[in-house]
Amino acid sequence: MKNPFRSTRIFVGEMIGELQKASWPNRTELRDSTIVVIIASVILGVFTSISDFALYQVVDLLTSWVS
Repeated sequence: MKNPFRSTRIFVGEMIGELQKASWPNRTELRDSTIVVIIASVILGVFTSISDFALYQVVDLLTSWVS
């Protein structure tokens, strides 16, 4: 039977090696990226809200004509 601790140790060692190869952002890059994500989320939320309100008004108008 295969030793699970040996395969886990190999996996953790390889994972640490790959994480050390990665390029990590500095504080300025991280702050700028966070600001971009927050602004994009707000813009998308506003767009979704306006679209939802507009579609609701159109459907309400069409259903009022039918009834």
